[in-house]
Amino acid sequence: MKNLSTFSIFRNKLGSLAFLLTLLFAVSGCDKQEDVVPQAELESAEDIAATLENFNQLKAENNSALHKNKRRPSFSTLVVALAKTGLLRTVATEQLTVFAPSDEAFAKLGLNPFNIGNVPNLREILLYHTVQGKVFSTDLTAGYVPTLNGAAVNITLNGGVQVNGADVVLADVRALNGVIHVIDEVLMPPTQNLVELALSFDPEFSILVQAVIKAGLAETLATGGPYTVFAPTNDAFIAALGDLGFTSLDAVPDDVLRQILLYHVVEGRVYSTDLSSGDIGTVNGESFYVNTSNLTLTDTQGRVANLIPSLLDVQATNGVVHVIDKVILPNLGS
Repeated sequence: MKNLSTFSIFRNKLGSLAFLLTLLFAVSGCDKQEDVVPQAELESAEDIAATLENFNQLKAENNSALHKNKRRPSFSTLVVALAKTGLLRTVATEQLTVFAPSDEAFAKLGLNPFNIGNVPNLREILLYHTVQGKVFSTDLTAGYVPTLNGAAVNITLNGGVQVNGADVVLADVRALNGVIHVIDEVLMPPTQNLVELALSFDPEFSILVQAVIKAGLAETLATGGPYTVFAPTNDAFIAALGDLGFTSLDAVPDDVLRQILLYHVVEGRVYSTDLSSGDIGTVNGESFYVNTSNLTLTDTQGRVANLIPSLLDVQATNGVVHVIDKVILPNLGS
């Protein structure tokens, strides 16, 4: 675990996450706030005044995390987005961690409190910023963290903390039911299912897509899951067809092709940071061996496939893809 030593840590209890975000929204000073924030979501005037006073006592000059900024971040767009998607009550009652984009982060995309409601899939985007439970700075390690969206965000620690490349500019803003880490970019979740993702790489995975369709697995991989797919490239399939004595993909019996493809599929989302050396069970029912020291997979035939480092952890709405350079084979019998 790595402590965010460059960030100030707020220890004061500032109420629920929704309450805190609403207060930060008020601090931003937008004259038309009451027109865009539902009044039902606001706390009493006394509570707002008391919490604002508490928050304002946290002097900006003591916050090393704000040394790049002349003023504190504000969250009017985020609060309106939560209200419009019906999630404001959720963040008020659940134990959550929110990676909260500031107004400046939304503004980079041309978004503000008055147009944020027009964003497609806004609810899924917001859920992609939210993690179950309280995850403080001292809990963060490099790797993938699952979100309420289903997909995961990638935490990196490169002289600071990044979430999918966005910088955490203020950490550990505490609320009674959770914690907020302020980020300087809006995080975008995956929007394509596993089959659509493979098609988007055309022609690199065109044979894989053809094989999935031929084996009758397209609907399963498009709508089922989540799955982790170890995806062979076109060159890998061409080599495998030759090794197996088939002149083309059409020559492979459908049941054999189905066994081979399911041997490349694992239940659930298994990110590269989740892998450890050992056997991994597949949907086919058999296992292959993973060696994390050299990023290889070894199949039942002793064939070795390399995981391609630059093409690991490619996320889909219903799973994750790791690209490999060889087709791995289950026990196909005699």
